[in-house]
Amino acid sequence: MNKVRVRFAPSPTGSLHIGGARTALFNWLFARHHNGTFVLRIDDTDTERSTEASYKEILAAMGWLGLDWDEGPEKGGQFGPYLQSQRLELYRREAARLLNEGKAYLCYCTVEELAERRRQAQAEGRPPMYDRRCRYLTPADRTRLEQEGRQPVIRLAVPETGTTVVKDLIRGDVAFENATIDDFIIFKSNGMPTYNFATVIDDHLMQISHIIRAEEHLSNTPKQILVYQALAYELPVFAHVPMILAPDRSKLSKRHGATSVEEYRDEGYLPEAIINYLALLGWSPEGEEEIIPLEKIIEQFSLERVSKNAAIYDTKKLTWINGHYLREGNLDRITRLALPFLQAKGLLPDPLPEKDYNYVRSVIAAVRDRVKTLAEVADAASYFFTDVTNYEEKGIRKHFTRPGAAALLDEARERLATLPEFNARAAEEAYRSLAEGKGISTGQLFHPTRLAISGRTMGPGLFEIMELLGRETVLARLDRAARWIRENLA
Repeated sequence: MNKVRVRFAPSPTGSLHIGGARTALFNWLFARHHNGTFVLRIDDTDTERSTEASYKEILAAMGWLGLDWDEGPEKGGQFGPYLQSQRLELYRREAARLLNEGKAYLCYCTVEELAERRRQAQAEGRPPMYDRRCRYLTPADRTRLEQEGRQPVIRLAVPETGTTVVKDLIRGDVAFENATIDDFIIFKSNGMPTYNFATVIDDHLMQISHIIRAEEHLSNTPKQILVYQALAYELPVFAHVPMILAPDRSKLSKRHGATSVEEYRDEGYLPEAIINYLALLGWSPEGEEEIIPLEKIIEQFSLERVSKNAAIYDTKKLTWINGHYLREGNLDRITRLALPFLQAKGLLPDPLPEKDYNYVRSVIAAVRDRVKTLAEVADAASYFFTDVTNYEEKGIRKHFTRPGAAALLDEARERLATLPEFNARAAEEAYRSLAEGKGISTGQLFHPTRLAISGRTMGPGLFEIMELLGRETVLARLDRAARWIRENLA
């Protein structure tokens, strides 16, 4: 295989969609597997919709995911610039060449005229295609139309017969009859190139060897091949990866949950979890594992193992994978990542005093086994940083309404208050001794205590919670809970 050069070319018209991230990932993996080059190019010729904010957001999302590009914005490279808006002269030069060679032509038809012809064609049962009337204008015709003040577009002169075949690494050969392809516009009347024209020129000049993109672009590919042929460019290799669909097999949209990388980041997902999950959307690893280190994904990745079938996006599976990385990740890194979520809930000051770091780290170590996102870390850890003022309703019904619940908490409090040392082991021994002495199950003592000191029925080990909170806080919360029971449930 010749030197692999691939690209990801998003338009800065919004956030980086999860589908776009999957496309970027597949290109990145292909480049890394083959020791090739991954190029980031920004296709910003849609001047009405492209924004600087979206451009910066896309770069930030790519960086957060760890999809580092070898050439592109902020990196440079020998084939720059890497923003299409800075490459307009290249497109104008090639469009002029096609006009001079008779492979493209000026079209003066107005929007209204085109709409009326489409309407008429549909009424007559004909395909609503451009009728090529400007393809054969005489110089006198063009002069007359220009004198009317019409601003022309440039159309490619598409062959009226024959077939254009897309040779696709994933889908095989896909044939398109040229008779079904319009003489499509390659330059708009506002002086901007269209997508199908600019992308071909850029891919050629940037020496892109493989174009790996989503299946929905397959319908554009015959048009691009026709541009390649008109410009006498060598064709790259095409590979169209399967679409990503929602569980109901509809197009993935906001109604199915978060759809942008930024949203998942803000909800507390880890980049390595998203990368792991996206790699499995349409690509099959060699084994049955679903938790796969990035190095192993790079080693195994090939287009031959990419499916033709649509990939179903399953947020539950992503969340499960995220939970794994939360549990197994480096604790200091997870702590650093969780801090903004704790601070956003008002649980910790910003910045966090250095003296408090070890306590926060210990709390996160305690709660991370039972949560799936960083946002859930903040919720699960809240009672370690704020007083318990409410108790779960189901816990109240099950544990606080038992006869003698308040008195039992009082007795437990006294045992804890007199311990020579206060730690998890000593507290557990005291509790087991109390339960045995009273002839009750440990659960009858453990459950109301958990509710009293955390406000919850589930969480880390009871005695781990006690040791983290410390004797003073535990005693105060037991007192408060006993008082609450007497005042509200007597």
